[in-house]
Amino acid sequence: QVQLVESGGGLVPPGGSLRLSCTASGSIFSINTMGWYRQAPGKERELVVVIGSGGSANYADSVKGRFTSSRNNAKNTLYLQMNSLKPEDTAVYYCNADIVTTAYYRMNAWGKGTLVTVSS
Repeated sequence: QVQLVESGGGLVPPGGSLRLSCTASGSIFSINTMGWYRQAPGKERELVVVIGSGGSANYADSVKGRFTSSRNNAKNTLYLQMNSLKPEDTAVYYCNADIVTTAYYRMNAWGKGTLVTVSS
């Protein structure tokens, strides 16, 4: 069994910063891509960033230059540093990972999400 757990969400004023973390645990053999998605109230879930096992990242245009993602493969952890936050960044942020289990079964896993609220 594999589990993804996000942390670091909260309330921040416009222009502020937050750092999200996502740690994968369980019967993991390897992790390919990892990513952050978000879902704002009344909207569909959208990609924020996807990052490969080598660290190369692709960002949504809406967050380029403000958000930076990185991963620590030794810790199976993904990070999202969010700067210059805007009210429109308010959403539940979900972690996603493409995982190969120790049984050599490939699966796509999701965390339960962490809420980010940008408001004064």
